[in-house]
Amino acid sequence: MKKLLLTSAAVAGLATAATAEDIKIGVILGFTGPIETTVAHMGPAAELAIKEVSDSGKLLGGATVTAVMGDTTCIDSGAAIAATERLVTADGVKGIVGGDCSGVTGAMLSNVALPNGVVMISPSATSPALSHLENEDNGLFFRTAPSDARQGVVMTEILMDRSVKEVAVTYTNNDYGKGLADAFQAAFEAAGGTVTINTAHEDGKADYSAEVGALSSAGGELLVVAGYVDQGGAGIVRASLDTGAFDTFHFPDGMMSDALVANFGAEINGSAGQHPSPSEELAALFASVAADAGFDPTSPFAPESYDAAALILLAMQAAGTSDSNVYKDKVAEVANAPGEPIQAGELAKGLEIIANGGDIDYIGATGVELVGPGEAAGNYREVLIKDGKDETVRFR
Repeated sequence: MKKLLLTSAAVAGLATAATAEDIKIGVILGFTGPIETTVAHMGPAAELAIKEVSDSGKLLGGATVTAVMGDTTCIDSGAAIAATERLVTADGVKGIVGGDCSGVTGAMLSNVALPNGVVMISPSATSPALSHLENEDNGLFFRTAPSDARQGVVMTEILMDRSVKEVAVTYTNNDYGKGLADAFQAAFEAAGGTVTINTAHEDGKADYSAEVGALSSAGGELLVVAGYVDQGGAGIVRASLDTGAFDTFHFPDGMMSDALVANFGAEINGSAGQHPSPSEELAALFASVAADAGFDPTSPFAPESYDAAALILLAMQAAGTSDSNVYKDKVAEVANAPGEPIQAGELAKGLEIIANGGDIDYIGATGVELVGPGEAAGNYREVLIKDGKDETVRFR
């Protein structure tokens, strides 16, 4: 009898394994393009969460989870739409971590995710314009990084605390750059500051001397560069330094990566910036979780990428299905209180609590809190370039 029971149990186990779902999650980011040095850490962070859940065997009765990669290029909406279409229609992904840059993210959502009913959680698309899409997206779109409407206020606070009252602004000529530059100008002027010029630059140029000449003529205590560190933003900084137009800068999130210090080092000493980031405690915890994963867990938007993937999978568990049109209603539920706090590295624990009928409050790598229609509350790391290195000043 005992042998028969063991055999029956083994058969039941095999049946469960045979019927367990193989879930594919799209990770669609700019692996090539103007933020590829940043995305080099974002993609592996999302994969880390996916692997953690898959290895646990606790999702939806033992489902496996596989990441399927796609390239947005960050700047080519046509390429981003094609990559998303392939992952949705050919690969059958059940959710998307992405996009990254705001323009392509809006295109992916409107042209592919929305008509096909697929959840998208972006770890880095920050344009305030996406807030309007979130009101028309059938509840399919979320962000783990805060809107640039918030970043504009944070930038203003940092500059005012440094007694900077007059600045020139240049921005990359796309949805991200213009949205951030406009949000910053509104906040800065409301606080009593002066923007001497607020003008776009194009990416991909070999020479930015004309743009820098106009910025220099307008003047300012420093130059705010709302661009990309692997593209025109770096060209603006280099031309400014070489001509002596500016030697001090303020860098929003699109400029904040290892490449900034690697490219300019001590040349930009005294410059400051900020990017969405977890608190020191959460950052330390995520660093320990990601210690052997082969990417820099402190790189901008890497923690947000881990959280984006984790939220998709935890929401599936809460809904009892991988169907986006069902689990979309559980994303905010698992992200916010009430419930058992779940940190980075505790995804198996979260899945088990949900399976047993409990509630979770996903804290994750960044202290996730969703407010409004899919918006993240956000936390920022203030950075100062000193002795050729970026140092943390505080979190805001």
